[in-house]
Order: sequence, then structure tokens, then C-alpha cells
Amino acid sequence: MPVPPAVPPVPPVVPPRPPLPERPAPTGTKGWRVGRVAGAPVVVAPSSLVAAVVLAFAFLPVVQQVPDLRVAAYLVALAVVVLLFASVLVHELAHGLVARARGQQPQEFVLTLWGGHTSFSGESSTPGTSALVAAAGPAANLVLAGLGALAAGVLDLEGSAGLLVTGLAAANLLVALFNLLPGLPLDGGRVLEAAVWAARRDRHLGTRVAGRAGLVLAVGVPVAVLGEALAQGRPPSFLSVAWSGLLGAYLFTSARAALAGERWARARDGLRLEQVLRTAVAVPAGSSVTAVVAAARAAAAEEVVVLGEDGGPASTVVREAASGVPPEAAPATPVGAVSAPLPPEAVVDARLAGPHLLAALAAACRRSPLAVAVLDGRVVGVVRAADVVALLRGR
Repeated sequence: MPVPPAVPPVPPVVPPRPPLPERPAPTGTKGWRVGRVAGAPVVVAPSSLVAAVVLAFAFLPVVQQVPDLRVAAYLVALAVVVLLFASVLVHELAHGLVARARGQQPQEFVLTLWGGHTSFSGESSTPGTSALVAAAGPAANLVLAGLGALAAGVLDLEGSAGLLVTGLAAANLLVALFNLLPGLPLDGGRVLEAAVWAARRDRHLGTRVAGRAGLVLAVGVPVAVLGEALAQGRPPSFLSVAWSGLLGAYLFTSARAALAGERWARARDGLRLEQVLRTAVAVPAGSSVTAVVAAARAAAAEEVVVLGEDGGPASTVVREAASGVPPEAAPATPVGAVSAPLPPEAVVDARLAGPHLLAALAAACRRSPLAVAVLDGRVVGVVRAADVVALLRGR
């Protein structure tokens, strides 16, 4: 919006171009920290204890088939579960180590009810990196499965030792194959996302395709588990029904979350100032309320920015306060009486767009509900934080 002739131009107060924002650092998963790898804590979440108990009882009937174990069968079943969780940890560490080698810093490795997850400080910069990081976990499990099968064949182990080794091999093979299923939040979904991203040069499209595939898996996995029992002519057990149902719910909510995150990221990357910019007019600090109202009407401005002694944005007029001034008092009422001060950092460069613009707006609105947009030293409009939030939420 052009500045009225009586208003001096605002001197250049454009902040330097900010870097691309990263994902906020996680506050940390609640649980027991049992060590650090690659600069990140290893956390055992309380929910993992539930999984340990359930899996131990699930393995118990198999272990009890070994002769002469009796009471020791419980210890062997527990040992199988411990080895399984160790395999999951190797899976997560593989993700983190490959990511670190490709420029991403892992934030934490977590063992949970559903296995585990690894969080990072930022997003993969290329589809190749994303695919490598995702595939590293299942690849580590396949290596463990191969080593277990090799040990079982070479050492010719029997009894509980043989059960542990073959169980470790089978469990790792199962973990690898399950995680390679092509749908988010599984690793195979990340590989599918990277493949679409590379083929179409559109990361958001890749996330949408993999997220929708995850919704299909959320239904397909429980159906497959229960259908396998029915195909063998036996009713599914209560444990398999409950576990597959919970697993399907987990896959569904995680896929939905991935799709919601994609919508937010697409809105962030496509953010343009004109989408959230409110027209504004700049007035000198000595103006009266009458002059301010006249300037705003002449410019059809939604906001009024008051300039300080240095010519930079110093405050904004509060519309409710200005309209509450009686007409007879308006000529003698200074604009400062109806203005709210602006922090010095509440200024953004009108040339910014996408993640750079969002980062600048986030910094500018930390202590203010709005930011003033300037271009070549002139006020061009005002951006309110509430408008940005509404746009990113799709409202």
C-alpha cells in the first residue's frame, strides 16, 4: 500500500534472511534412560513392559515344548523377549547411525509398546537419504536373522540354546518383513514415500501416497492375521484378536497423523505473504486520531502502523481504542493514546516466502500478536499470528 505523501519513508529495517526452520527438538519421551548412542539417549518407555509381558506369555507355550525345562521355561521365554527387544534396538540404532552419516542428528532411540522409534533433528534432504535411513532398520534385522540361522546350522544347538538362536532368527526375519510393508508409519512406507518423491519431484505427494497406503495396511494387517487362523480351520485366539486390533488402530492413527503432517508441511512450503497480509498505512507518531482515521479511510487500510522517531515501526493502532474516542476529542487525542507498542523484532521482510517466511513470522510474533511487513524500507502491511495459524490449519 503506498504511503501518503505526508509520511516520511521508513528506513530499511529488513532483518537478514533466516535459515530454513527445523523440526522443534523433542522434549524427550518419558521412560528409563539406559545409555547414549551417537549423542542421543536410549529410552525404555514404560509401555514396553506391557509388550514384554504379553510376548513372554505368547512364547511360553512354544518354550514349554522343550523337554525338561519346567520352571526354567519362564526364564527362557523371558530371554526370548529380551533378545527380541535387543533386535528392535539394533533396528533403531541402524536408523540413527545411517541418518547421522547422512547429516541428520538422532535425538533419541525409544523402545515402546509397538517396538520402537527414532526421532531426528530435521528432515531428510533428498529421497535417497530418506530411503537409506528407512531401509537401514530392516536391513539390520535381516543381518541378525541370517547370523542366527547360520549359528543354528553350524553349531547344531539343541534344547533352550537352540530355541533361543532359532527364535532370534525367526523374530528378526518377522520384524524385517513387517517393517518393509509399504505404508506409513512403517519403514516400507518411508521407502515408498521416497520412491514417489524421486519419481515425481514432490515430497508431499510421496507422503500422501504412503500415508494412504498405511490406512490400507491398518485394515489389511488385522484381517490377514485373523484370516490366517480361520484358513487353518481354527478360531483366532483372544490374544491374536486383541493384539491385531490394537496394531491396526496404531497403524491407522499413525497414518492419519502422517497425512495431517503432510497437509501442514504443504501449507508451510506454499506460504506466501499475500495470503495473510492485511493492508496497512503508516503514520507519524505526532498524528492525531482524526488524522489517523482519515489516512486509514483514504488508503482503505485494515491496520495502522505508527512510526517512531527513527522512522521505523514503533506501535500499531488498536481499532477498538481509536473508535472509542469521542469525535469532539479526536482532533486533540494523540495516536499514542490508542496504540499498542511493537517489539523491535516484530518486523518481517515482505520478500520472504514458504518456510523462510514462517520462520521469520514465528520469530517476529514471539512477543507480539502481529508483525509489520516491510519492502525496501516501506510498510506494506501487517500480519497477525492468528491468521497464519488459521491458514496452516486449513481454515
